[in-house]
Amino acid sequence: MRPLRRQFLHLTAGAAALCILSVGLIGHAAWSQPARTIKIVVATTPGGVIDFLARLLAEQIGRVQGPTVVVENRPGASEVIGIEAVARAAPDGNTLLIAGIPFVISPQLRKANYHPLTSFEPICHLVSSPTLIVVNSASPYRTLADLLDASRAKPSGLSLASVGTGSQFHLGFEKLKRAAKIEMTFVPYPGMAPAVNALLGGHVTATFGTYSNVAEHVRAGKLRALAVATRKRIEPLPDVPTVAEAGYRDYEVDAWYGAFAPEKTPKETVSQLAGWFTTATQVPEVRAKLAIQGLHPVGQCGAEFGAYLRKQYDEYGRIIRETNIKAE
Repeated sequence: MRPLRRQFLHLTAGAAALCILSVGLIGHAAWSQPARTIKIVVATTPGGVIDFLARLLAEQIGRVQGPTVVVENRPGASEVIGIEAVARAAPDGNTLLIAGIPFVISPQLRKANYHPLTSFEPICHLVSSPTLIVVNSASPYRTLADLLDASRAKPSGLSLASVGTGSQFHLGFEKLKRAAKIEMTFVPYPGMAPAVNALLGGHVTATFGTYSNVAEHVRAGKLRALAVATRKRIEPLPDVPTVAEAGYRDYEVDAWYGAFAPEKTPKETVSQLAGWFTTATQVPEVRAKLAIQGLHPVGQCGAEFGAYLRKQYDEYGRIIRETNIKAE
């Protein structure tokens, strides 16, 4: 009887293990099933770069991977409202966030009920857009050194326009001012379009923004690019040097956009989502549409993206503290 009883116990234990495994597989299959709906929250109004990116990837992922993927715009408080909504969502992979640099800057300027480094699971650094400093083509400044030398000769006499106070461009400009030991007035605008229009109209000396916002005017000869704020020169403007090449080592202001899930989302879920997003950005038709917007796939995911976020958070936080910048 004892051998039979032992055999029975082994069979029972095996059946229990198989049952547990089956439940786990069923749970994973339930998450992966095509009938699911995934919501991507965009913390800006419709029509902007992040909204475009989210809708493009949502359509591609939904078509290829099966789940219904919808985009929900929840703007307000420099993106804090939408980001907080995702931080509070269930960590089941069904509510995601696509955000840019305000993700790490805004909670350092205003009260937010989340922390960008601990309230989320970083999925992927999806795409980036090169940034650059440009002047009016009628300007006497042909290089970044010309502009900076002129600002030293006329302290506070020159001006640079960009998106409002506390943006990555404002903080990047303050970083350059400190490195170059210059005084130049920052002129905040509610968006890049009015900032570029101010430059075209001769109301400011220079602007600092993404390539996509000035590309048409640079190609038309209305604006002149002095330097790109990326680590390397960019393909559309191979003759334009980087700010680092002008003598400001390690200077970089990158316009990046990434995907995030709420904290404690299972690692296997985050990994699968990372695969879906990176696969979507590599589709030729998607890459072509991204290129039109001046966006370039990056595909840096998981812990590597998390380390990048930490560096961004720390660097922008240091500039905010050193310059005592306050939210508008």
